[in-house]
Parts: sequence; C-alpha cells; structure tokens
Amino acid sequence: MSAGAATGARPGPITLSTPAKLLKGVGPVRAEALKRLGVFTAGDLLFHIPHRYEDASTISPISSIETGMDATIVGRVISKGVIPTRKGLRIFQAVVKDETGMIEVSWPGQPFLDRSISKGDVLLITGTVRFFHGRQLQPREYVNLGDDEEGTDSGRVLAVYPATEGLSFKVIRGLIDAHLDGLIALVEEYLPPDLLRVAAVLPLAESLRLVHRPQSLAEAARGRERLAFEELLFVHLLRRRAHILAREKREGIAFENRRDLTSKLKASLPFPLTGAQTRAVREIVMDMVSPHRMHRLLQGDVGSGKTIVALFAALLAIENGYQSALMAPTELLAEQHASTVRRLLEPLGITPVLVTGSLTGKERREADARLRSGEPLLAIGTHALVQQRTAFGRLGFVAVDEQHRFGVEQRKALGAKGDRPDVLLLSATPIPRSLALTLYGDLDVSVLDERPPGRLPVTTALRPESARERVLQFIDREVEHGRQAYVVYPVIDESEKTDMKAATTMYSALAAGPFARRRVALLHGRIASEERDTIMRQFRDGEIDVLVATTVIEVGIDVANATVMLVEHPERFGLSQLHQLRGRVGRGADASYCILLGDVSPEAAERLSVFVGNDDGFEIARADLRLRGMGDLFGERQSGIATFRVADPLRDERLSDVAHEAATSVLEKDPELEQPEHAAMRRVLGERYERSLELFRVG
Repeated sequence: MSAGAATGARPGPITLSTPAKLLKGVGPVRAEALKRLGVFTAGDLLFHIPHRYEDASTISPISSIETGMDATIVGRVISKGVIPTRKGLRIFQAVVKDETGMIEVSWPGQPFLDRSISKGDVLLITGTVRFFHGRQLQPREYVNLGDDEEGTDSGRVLAVYPATEGLSFKVIRGLIDAHLDGLIALVEEYLPPDLLRVAAVLPLAESLRLVHRPQSLAEAARGRERLAFEELLFVHLLRRRAHILAREKREGIAFENRRDLTSKLKASLPFPLTGAQTRAVREIVMDMVSPHRMHRLLQGDVGSGKTIVALFAALLAIENGYQSALMAPTELLAEQHASTVRRLLEPLGITPVLVTGSLTGKERREADARLRSGEPLLAIGTHALVQQRTAFGRLGFVAVDEQHRFGVEQRKALGAKGDRPDVLLLSATPIPRSLALTLYGDLDVSVLDERPPGRLPVTTALRPESARERVLQFIDREVEHGRQAYVVYPVIDESEKTDMKAATTMYSALAAGPFARRRVALLHGRIASEERDTIMRQFRDGEIDVLVATTVIEVGIDVANATVMLVEHPERFGLSQLHQLRGRVGRGADASYCILLGDVSPEAAERLSVFVGNDDGFEIARADLRLRGMGDLFGERQSGIATFRVADPLRDERLSDVAHEAATSVLEKDPELEQPEHAAMRRVLGERYERSLELFRVG
C-alpha cells in the first residue's frame, strides 16, 4: 500500500512516473528533501545511484591496527568534542569503540562535524593510523551508519548514496531497497541490442540491480559501466547532432586540392612529417575541400609541430587564390612565427606579411594595401589583424594560435574579416582526445600526439631546499658556458599569509648574490606588455643571462640557448602548467634541464614524481586531471553540455571513445533517430535532455 492510501486517496499502480511522495516510507517531508537531490518520481529514485561503495569485508578490528597502517574500522562513538590548538586550529575528535578495543579519531580543521556526529553513532572510517600521544586514526573518509551496524554485516558491500540535510544516506538506502524489486520490474530497455553489444555492457535492469545491491565491488563497477556508457552516448549524440546541424548551415569555400604549393612545401621540408601531422593535414584538407565551413581544433603538445600543419592549410587556400591569416597572442610570438614561416616558404618564393601594432606608419600602410588588394598571401600578426582598419580582399583561411588566449569575440572578429573563411584553432594545452571531443563538441578535433624525431628530452629532477646552493651553482656554470636560464616563482610579491618566495624579492636576492656577475632581469604580469616584449626580446637575443619570472612565460617564444628551467615551490603548480614551463627549454641542440626546488609534502612529492618521470603532455594532463579534478576544464566551456551524474569522461575514456564512435555511426544511418530500433532511445533523450527537443524534434 502506498502512503497515499492513508489519506483516503485511491492511488493507481506504481509506475516510474509516480510522484516520490506517494511511495511507501516517503511522505511529504521526505519528498521535499528528495527534491533537493533531484528525485521527484519513483524513476528518479531508481536512478539515484550510489556515489561510492564501502567494502565491509576489509574492516579491521580496532585492536589489530597499528601505526603506519591504512585501515577501515567500524566503531560506536563513546565520546566526542572540539579541541582548540595554540595556533588557532580547531580539531574535532571522537573516541570510537568496537568489541576489541577503542581508538581516537581526529579531524583537524573540521569542528563543524560536532553537529553531525553524535555520541552513540556508528561510524565506518577509512584512514591512516598515526602516533600522536598514542594511536590516532586520521580519516580520509567516513560514513555515519546511524545507531546500528547492520549495513556492514556479513562482509557486505555498502552502497553510499548522495544525501542531503534531513535525509541520511541510510534512509535513502532503505527507501531504495524497499522499492527496488518492484521498480526494476517496470524498467524497459531503451538502448538497441547492437549498441549494448558494441560497448560490451549489461542490459539496463541488470545494471541497476548491480549498482544498488552488489555482492562485490566488481559487480558494482560492472553495473555502473552500463549507466556511464549511456550518459556518454547521449551526450555525444546531442553534441554530434548539434555539430551536424550547425555544419549544414555553415556554407563555406569548397577549395580544390591542387597539390601545387603544398607538395612543394612537403618536398622542401628538412624533416619528414610525423604520422600525427600527416593525419591532421589529411583531416584538414577534407574539411577545406568540402562545401561546409571548417571549424576545427588542432591540439598538440609543446613541439609537436602545429605550425607546420597550419602552414599546409594556409598554402591550400593560397594556391586557390585566397588569402590566409595566422593570429598569435603576442607580438613576440607573431614575430617568431613570421621568422619560422619565412624560412620554410623561402624555397616557394612566398614571403609572409607581418601585421603588428609596432609597425611604423609606412610599414603598416604597405601591409594594409597588400591585404586589401586581395592578392594570395599569408598574413601573420597579433590582434592588429582584427582591428577595424585591417581589411582583407579575399580571406579564405584563418588560424588562431594559443586560441584560449583570445576572447571568443576576437576569434569571431578575425573569421568575419572574410566571406566565410575556414577556421583552425591551435592549442598547446594537451587534453586527452575523449575529453576534447566532449569539451569541444562544437568543433572537429585533430590531435598531434607524436613529437618530431630529434628533439632531446629535458632532464627533470626534484631537489630539496638543502640542495639550493648546488642548484644555483649549476645554473651559474651553465651561464658561464654561454647558456641562459629561467627561474620561476608562483607569486609576484611576498605575503604575510604565506611563506612563499616571490619573484620580486628573489630577483633582488639572486641579482645581488649568486648571479651578481650575471645579467639578470625580472618579468611578471604587472609589467606593461610593451616592456614585457622588450625584456623577452633581450632574453631571446642573448642580452639577459637569467630571467626571473612568474608563469607569464608559460606561453613564450623559442629561446634555443635557454637550457635551465628552475621552478621554486613546484607544489603550487599543476602538472600541466609545469609541463608548459618545461617546454620553454630543450629547444636547441644542447642538453637541457628542468629543476623543481623545495621541500614538499609526501603527497606533493608523489604527485610531482609523475611529472619528473614523464614527458608526454597527454599523459601528464591525464594525471593532472585525476589528481586535481576536471573543474578547470569543465568550466564555462561545458555550459550547454549535459551534466554527468555517473560517467567520468577521463576515467571512462575507453567507454567515451566507444560512445563517440557509436553516436557517429547511429547518426550517419539515422540522423533524426526515426527508425523503429531507435524509438525508445529517442523518447528517453526527449525526457532527459531539454536540448533534444530542438535537435531531434522529439516530444
């Protein structure tokens, strides 16, 4: 009997759309709490998936755990309280007891737990046993089981559900357990059998049973895998469908692959293209010869050869009688691109046109005249390319380097300088391909995951503070031999709130001390951009020996003579950021070094060891995302994309790849999802995702 029967109502049979408040054991108060969790119906309750599991078979008796161990225990709170320290830190402590003994449990800096943990509560706690006036357990996580231990009986896997104030995970678990069999019986499969087979995942009913009542952690993972696949599939379906519709509306230039200038460039290059470069060029050419406007992201690690790939695309437009443009975020980088490209195109008789704010009046007028004339050419410049005075006579291709350094409006403004030119965005921030396809669903994605042969690896090491003098002496010897070095700090100025070394104070200390005989300069974000460019030019031209800086140099220029990158307080940087900094050295023929200096915690040392032992930007990005989460990536870029409740595009990378291929295949055969085998999937898309209404016209 449902809760509604008690009020005299005559509820019909329970369905997945039955309001949650009509389920037995819910009622009005719990129904309001469930709404805060997004649970409005019986079906929502069924799809309220545990966010983690505790394996009660690994529980240790309290008497058996020893200092240094990682342990999971279950015990009843027999006393508790908040203890202040002399430094102002407030620590919540509880003493928990099982049949074998008792132990003190300590949560530093979490006095608020005093309100949610009561004397008599049974806690399941996982953490490290340390010695502090006796044995003490410091939890990584804990679960409040309430007033009894039934959830951990007989070595059972305990499902821990997302909970909310006034509704504990234990109550939610009880509600789901009471209704699970009846609700699962109502479930109808909506993914076609061929998709289940391709992904090697379970049918829906079986997967739901396993996530809610697993007998082992492996069973829980198997059930979760199906739900993660369906989320990824639906997101890729929506993204691909949106992209296809947008592409159909994007009329572009249908270039002809004449193989004139592009073949000459390939023949004149002093090195062979990598397999990844060849693949990217092929993908770009296919876009450019189609009648649709190209909108593609080319991402690759530092030194993977993105500029060469963009150059092939630019020449394809030029040999068709169009103009091409390459926009860089700084004058220095634009000058570097112009120098590199000028050298590569010299055998073809093509000289790029440089357009920056520092051109003389005469130089700028000459450049503007050439752009307006419509003659086939390659313009390389800064945001000067998008200024109102800059007009292209026949712009057919646009490349934007370090695209994230420009605002969306600036990128659009350059694209608007021509009549629907093809657009290629370049990014040196490696993102695993599956994530890139999810983040940049509005773009096609090409990835350069190989580096050209011949580049020397950069020797990387983590050194303690006690090695400071030896490290600085090593840098001085490198400078003595004619090399240059970067010294990077996480902050510009010192602060009373931290004891971190800062760029400004350390610049003074280094210039007056260890590098007193050297030419030392300071560079940070508060220095005016014109002065920053002047300093970087001086460093590039060998007029500065040691450049003390913040991460403003992260996207810099090639200084082949720079062989040492010293990073202080390395624990304050993300792994991907450290990788970008390391990419500033190792650009010449000499052995190069990246040294991380400072005393760091064991946890930070473990994280930094991933960076020290790896030079693959994509692998480092994966590790960084695993350790720091995906908040930086899934920021505003993710607006409009369905939120993941079960799937994790990084952890589920294989599933995401399969889901992307499956979504592409389904839409190629059935763009509107109108075929009978897709009817159920189309219906669920319509129910679950608002965007599907506009993309598939489902109702």
